[in-house]
Amino acid sequence: MKDIAAPLLDQSRLRASFRRGLETYHKDATAQARIARRLAELLRQAGAPQYFGEAFEFGCGTGLLTEELLAHHSFGQLTLNDLVPEAARGQVVPGCGEARFVSGPVETAPLPQGLDLIASASTVQWVADLPALLERLTAHLAPGGWLALSGFGRGQFCELQALRSSGEAPSYADAEDWPAMMPPGLELVKLEQSAQVLEFSSALDLLRHLRRTGVNARAGGQWSRARLAAFENDYRSRFGRNGQLPLTYDAVWVLARKC
Repeated sequence: MKDIAAPLLDQSRLRASFRRGLETYHKDATAQARIARRLAELLRQAGAPQYFGEAFEFGCGTGLLTEELLAHHSFGQLTLNDLVPEAARGQVVPGCGEARFVSGPVETAPLPQGLDLIASASTVQWVADLPALLERLTAHLAPGGWLALSGFGRGQFCELQALRSSGEAPSYADAEDWPAMMPPGLELVKLEQSAQVLEFSSALDLLRHLRRTGVNARAGGQWSRARLAAFENDYRSRFGRNGQLPLTYDAVWVLARKC
């Protein structure tokens, strides 16, 4: 299977955004932590084995999903991948026969063959050509191998979208969109979609959250005091409730197996 052609997304800008938020991500990414926990839970509920001989996790970041998987599964070999090379620093992989880290975009990063599990939480929305990636991942799965992914639907950051203040990721896809993207030989096991809503006391706190987690990597512009005040007034008038500003993560979970 050939590597996917270079995506339209500015990988250097994305890498810089997540590198900047690497030190604060684990603490501030509360929605992503819930999403990773739910993905691991769905994998267990679907009957996945306790032991995987060969597994690959992409977009591992600071290890939110890695920790959830290691709490309930063991691995003969686990390959971790992230766009940011520095993500390797915090990865501790107990309960694993062999672990290694490879950096770079998952579209072109070297993947092991015959994988029993490919997993990723809160990453696929950054892939410009999602069907092509699914084809590539399927080619590296062993027969019966599991694919466990989470991404975000079209309602992601709906408040910011309404205010035209969101740098959207290229591949927001609702649960209903996923069946059409599945390549031959990959059978859907589970689809789920649910909103995860965080609340902030001020627009500044909300923007700090976005910066500390790197999730608004495509947004641009400088925040002057006047612009921030206008943004907060608009946000409160349209979405404020009980003195708080909500921010919606539109989570989508996908489980599939190779026939």
